[in-house]
Amino acid sequence: MKHYWKIYFFTLLQIGFFIYSYILYSSNSFQYRNDYKSSSAQQGELVWQKYNCQSCHQMYGLGGYLGPDLTNVISVKGKNNNYILAIIKSGSIQMPSFNLSDVEKINLIEFLKSTDASGKADPRSFDSQFTGMISNK
Repeated sequence: MKHYWKIYFFTLLQIGFFIYSYILYSSNSFQYRNDYKSSSAQQGELVWQKYNCQSCHQMYGLGGYLGPDLTNVISVKGKNNNYILAIIKSGSIQMPSFNLSDVEKINLIEFLKSTDASGKADPRSFDSQFTGMISNK
């Protein structure tokens, strides 16, 4: 009898999890980025996600801290497409070299250009949504 409270508590947690999951995935509050200048940039975001770049690099101040923030890397003086392609291809001390196809490299560069053109952003100025996502105010 004294262990029944653990079962009840666990059952309540499961019910809460399923209710929250239902609300989260049935709502239409997800906002995907739709300001890409080309489909190549959109595919570049998929390359970014496929190779888990956000685990080391930041975008808009969000992400890992091992590599630099790449939000505005394209507009940095001296860091053009060729520089970024060389880093992607050969890596650096902390970054491994990736065997991206030529199409993936072009798409990733287009994604970085699109992100750079979107401006600078400070995540502290964003609104947090209940889904865990952020959006511009």
